[in-house]
Amino acid sequence: MVQIECHYDSFIVTQLCNGRCATGRYFQVLGSIHDIESYFGIDNAWSVNVHIFLCHWGHLSVLFMWLSGNLYHIGWNANYELWLNNPIQSIPIAHGLWDPHFGLSASEAYSVSAYYEYAVVLSYSGLYNWMTTVGFTSVFQIYNGVLLCELVAVCSLLLGKMHLLLNESLLQWFSKHSLSGIGSFLWPVRLGSVLIEASTLRANFHTGVLIGFTSLAWSGHLLHVAIPVSRSTNMTNMNIAPPQVYSLTLDGGLKSDTASLYLSDIAHHHIAIGILFVWLGHLYSSLYKAFGHRYRSLWNWNLQTSYTLTLAVSLAIVGTITSVQAQHVYSLSPYFYLAYDYVTTVCLYVHHQTIAEFIMVASCAHFTIYLGRDHLDGQQGYIDRIIGHKHAILSHLSWVSLWLGFHTLGLYVHNDTLVAFGEPDKQILIEPTNAQYIQSLLGNNGLGSSLLTLGAGDTYAHHAIALGLHVTVLILLKGALTSRRSKLMPDKLSQQYGYACDGPGRGGTCDISAWDSFYLAIFWMLNTHAWINFYFHWKHLTIWTATVSQFDEGSLYLNAWFRDYLWFNSAPLIRGYDTFGSNDLSVWSWLFLGAHLCWATGFMFLISWRGYWQELIDIILYMHLKTPILYDLWYAGFYTPVALSIVQARFIGLVHFASGLILTYPPFVIGATT
Repeated sequence: MVQIECHYDSFIVTQLCNGRCATGRYFQVLGSIHDIESYFGIDNAWSVNVHIFLCHWGHLSVLFMWLSGNLYHIGWNANYELWLNNPIQSIPIAHGLWDPHFGLSASEAYSVSAYYEYAVVLSYSGLYNWMTTVGFTSVFQIYNGVLLCELVAVCSLLLGKMHLLLNESLLQWFSKHSLSGIGSFLWPVRLGSVLIEASTLRANFHTGVLIGFTSLAWSGHLLHVAIPVSRSTNMTNMNIAPPQVYSLTLDGGLKSDTASLYLSDIAHHHIAIGILFVWLGHLYSSLYKAFGHRYRSLWNWNLQTSYTLTLAVSLAIVGTITSVQAQHVYSLSPYFYLAYDYVTTVCLYVHHQTIAEFIMVASCAHFTIYLGRDHLDGQQGYIDRIIGHKHAILSHLSWVSLWLGFHTLGLYVHNDTLVAFGEPDKQILIEPTNAQYIQSLLGNNGLGSSLLTLGAGDTYAHHAIALGLHVTVLILLKGALTSRRSKLMPDKLSQQYGYACDGPGRGGTCDISAWDSFYLAIFWMLNTHAWINFYFHWKHLTIWTATVSQFDEGSLYLNAWFRDYLWFNSAPLIRGYDTFGSNDLSVWSWLFLGAHLCWATGFMFLISWRGYWQELIDIILYMHLKTPILYDLWYAGFYTPVALSIVQARFIGLVHFASGLILTYPPFVIGATT
């Protein structure tokens, strides 16, 4: 990501770096941590596959350990079984704080004191809703789930290590022995790999069958465990259960008591998806040039040599799926009673949208890396055509962004001016006639419909979001399509992804590298992310509190977004810790203020360009690093503190800005929604 002039081995400190900044080697690691080939010194595809597979199992192990930790705390000292008795009125807790030093004040600070006599951490993860949906009925079952997750995590580590050792042994044998003599017994392995590569049973077949059988297995779990439990069937007498317990339905809509999809509909969906994927996987292996081959020939790439492009495409698919999940988790929730928990609903939406947006930006970043490192002119048909038409693509995106920006901002400013002069009745209101017509075709007859009613405020909010999305894509594509060469810098390809910004005095290299485009696109992505969350949260707050008119009237001009949404809903956090004492929002109040400080600190690095503040911090650290305790960690004898480069200062500012913005919103959501 960030290229530093100082190059050295991470484990051998040499005098070549003497006089460089103390944080230089950390930027070196960050800049190459995702470049597996250079980071591990790999020069062959086999070893790359081995390390990717090893990272895959390590990632799975971390995920299962994280899940087991959450389940452990809920099963150990939470209130899951009590919550099951009344899921709508009870508040789920993640775990209790059993500390003799915590008295009543801590209880009031950490939890709603009217409900609990001791300090607890409330749960907004949705795990309670997920567990009751899939069939957990007791703490004992949660205990078994914890053990299962830990065993799977350990097995994942062992499988990754075994795979690494096995492939390293085979690679050593192939490098030392030929097909004759003592190494001849390995020829079936090599022959098998050649046959698999030459056959039609490739990724699409294996992925399709894997997804298909997994979907069928999950459908079986829903039919034999979750649905009988949800219908209060005795699990010990499953042989005499009535036939309707295992029925598959296609009712559609939401259950009135749980406000979620019917489990029998979900089981039906998974059976259909499973059969479809298994059938398509075998269809792919039996037909010449089926979808998988056509997909590969369309782009004309080799997926085994361009891992960066494969990662970019995969990230784009995963990001899209995650964003769709965010939209469906509240509108078509599959989890029991989740719709009754407003805070968890908003948290899950914001959580998935945040992940989706970062993944989509990462997809564009890795596509840019592919263009600079793996792409060969004249050998990748459609990509060459995209690069050849970059001026048309960028110019069209540019005028669309300008149109959205001027018209959307102009409408907001116009309406703000009229409201400020006391003539709100003269505002410009543009109704979403097309969306309203589509809703009427779907049976939206007013408040009785499950579809949200739309008005002029929704039109403006959607156009503002469209502005942010288009500008973000424009910046990323501009950085990607001009990363190889430009009129200003024809040899840009030799500079790779990021290089120093030296200003006009040294050739004017500021803001023309792919890293600079990525850096600017993150800001637009974060702004768009905030607009999406603001729109979703405020609209649903007014729906949940039966004050829809507040959104309909206030969403037409900007001052209402600041006054009626942000400032008004910040009041609970401001009163969470004041002269009259603390309440259950006091901890969130401190996080709200601390995250704001982190967000504001980012501007110091971004505006000061040369990292003046980092220079000051480095000088203070240098004085403290003369102590023997920290000498080995920072190698103080080899590094002297100097100011950060512009690229480094931008990176630090971006981290502060993004972290502060993301951490500011959860306390606001909890304070405004509870």
